[in-house]
Amino acid sequence: MSDTTLSAAQDNDTAGLQRIVPIMPRRGFAFPRGLQKLAGLAFLIALWIVATSRGWIAFELLPAPWDIWHAFVELIVKGELGSAMALSLRRVAIGFAIGFSVGVLLAVPSGLLRAGEALIDAPVQMIRTMPWAGLVPLLLIWFGIDEEPKIALVALAVVFPIYFNLFAGIRNVDQGLVEAAQTLGFSRAELIFHVVLPGALPTALVGLRYALGSAWLALVFAEQVNSQGGLGYLVTFAREVYRTDIIVVCLIIYALLGLAADFSVRVLEKGLLSWRPAFRAR
Repeated sequence: MSDTTLSAAQDNDTAGLQRIVPIMPRRGFAFPRGLQKLAGLAFLIALWIVATSRGWIAFELLPAPWDIWHAFVELIVKGELGSAMALSLRRVAIGFAIGFSVGVLLAVPSGLLRAGEALIDAPVQMIRTMPWAGLVPLLLIWFGIDEEPKIALVALAVVFPIYFNLFAGIRNVDQGLVEAAQTLGFSRAELIFHVVLPGALPTALVGLRYALGSAWLALVFAEQVNSQGGLGYLVTFAREVYRTDIIVVCLIIYALLGLAADFSVRVLEKGLLSWRPAFRAR
């Protein structure tokens, strides 16, 4: 067959082909994702307004939203809220930094070495089962009644989520990646820093989110024990004078600070895990 005849046959075959275009599902009108996430909160607030305005819920049990706003403005005008938030943020920041550092320093050798697991994992498991309330008297004896026991309690709450999630992430790294790196001649240090730790990063970030939430929960408890400042101190004072509106204000601030910390970790995840394809909900 000549070149001209072959070229003509190929052109005919190409002309008979049709490009397959995938059919995309039709999407109707959808609210922005930000508004969708606020829908549940808006419903609860509306229910709260209706229940308090009609007297279904007494003020002593749960004040109305406008009473909460008045208490919020009162605390700002007096300067009590700003100083309390600054002190609470300082305690969380120091406690989190200590707990995060200790958790990483314990999880890395425990995850990488069998000897490290034998020495570290069992004591960590034992300490994890101890209740926070039972540790408070011991912390007060060790550190006194100043800032140290509060920071130590926050640090303890942070250590365990960091440790367990980082340990699990190291142990769940794909063995095929490890073998491929060894085949390419990676040294022990290169294997750890270029394969194992990046592979453990997704699970470690989950632990970071849990650790931030645990830090705020521990702070709520710590600041109500022999505290002379902070949001927890405001809650204790408001309880003694039966100011439920101030208690609710402090609880809402705790929740907003926790959400802000969780949002920061989500942003960090998008940046650090941009290389990893993930399922997206529709």
